[in-house]
Amino acid sequence: MYILSEESKIASNFILRITKEEWFKQVFTIKKYYPGIIRRWKEGSLIFLIRRSDRGDSLVGYGIVGKFVKREFPQDYEKRECERMGWKGAILFDELYRFELPLPIKETFLGGFKARGRCWHGYPLTDKQAYDILETAKSLCDIKKT
Repeated sequence: MYILSEESKIASNFILRITKEEWFKQVFTIKKYYPGIIRRWKEGSLIFLIRRSDRGDSLVGYGIVGKFVKREFPQDYEKRECERMGWKGAILFDELYRFELPLPIKETFLGGFKARGRCWHGYPLTDKQAYDILETAKSLCDIKKT
């Protein structure tokens, strides 16, 4: 399991909001996500995944970044698709965890923030904030490694 330093105040973890069902399934199938935003995707960082649910935007899982590959892919089709969609590269996850039941953002400390909907995409989190989300998820959700 991932160990977080509670003293870190630097945002090195992020939230990604997945809008399409196809991309949601792809993330958990191939452990890869193509972000269209620029961030400092670092090895070992946590990426929390959220989706819209019947209870509002909800956390559906998280992953530990293995590496970030820029658009210089060996397969031409992947490079063309990234250019066409405006993706900046691919986040490859070392580990990926899925919440059996989505955890509504409003049931975490994030519920008090003003961010809504697409504003969550790329939202930065400190290690302390990421740790707090993990603790809430552990107490309210079954978490399954994929």
